[in-house]
Formats: sequence, structure tokens, C-alpha cells
Amino acid sequence: MLPLREPTAVRPGMTFHQMLEWIRYEGAYPTRDRAEEVTRAVLAALGRQLTGDERVDLAGCLPTEAALEFTSQVPDPQPFTGWGFVKDLATRTGGTPATVRWDTGAVLTVVARLADSGLLDRILAQLPPGYALLFGRAELTQAA
Repeated sequence: MLPLREPTAVRPGMTFHQMLEWIRYEGAYPTRDRAEEVTRAVLAALGRQLTGDERVDLAGCLPTEAALEFTSQVPDPQPFTGWGFVKDLATRTGGTPATVRWDTGAVLTVVARLADSGLLDRILAQLPPGYALLFGRAELTQAA
């Protein structure tokens, strides 16, 4: 087996294959097929959470195959919290919450790098609490 090597960089205009290689590296997946399986599941789940301009703008940042997976889902009128997102995805995929949390982080940190920080701010503002960490950001809260 060949050792994993770090992809050159996450950048706009990236191909789906390049995106999968980066996710494979981030998640330490043994094969590109496993990285693709995880990527498709997480993007589909995210597609059930986002609506409006943020959904359209994020799709525009993704490689075509990723954007199609993401936009093929009908948004849920009541999006999950970040933890609910992980639990729902675990139920749908048959994975454990811990494994799915890892998978989600591997995919969404790459997605966050493809989106600009302004778009990511808008996405996080639209979603319920708990998503910032999934996208590789600290989640700050106001003191009571």
C-alpha cells in the first residue's frame, strides 16, 4: 500500500478527484473509494440542512459531482443541531456517532476551505448551534 501524501492545496476550481484526495488525506482513509463514500454521505446530509442563497452559493464552490450530490437533497424544514446532524447521519449510514463525527469533520473542513470565510459565516448563521466544529472552526458563545 502506498503511503498517503498530502494533496497540494484546497483551491477553488478543484476537481472532484482532487477534492476526494484531500478528504482522503484529512480523514486518513485507506482508499479513494472510502473517501468518496464518506463525501457523498456527508454532502447529501448537508444538502438536507441548507436552504436559500447559502445553498446556491456553496454549490457554486464545489466541484460538479459534489455539487450535484449536495443539491440532490430536499432541505428539511427543521434542520438538526450539529450533534443531531451527526446522529442522523450515523443512523442513515449504519456508522457509530464517533466514526461519523470523524467523517463529517474530514469532509466539512475541506468544504470550508472551498467556500470563502464570508460564505461560511452565512452558512453557520443559518444553521442551528453545533456546526462550527464540524467545519473546523471554534464555536464561540455569549456568556450569560
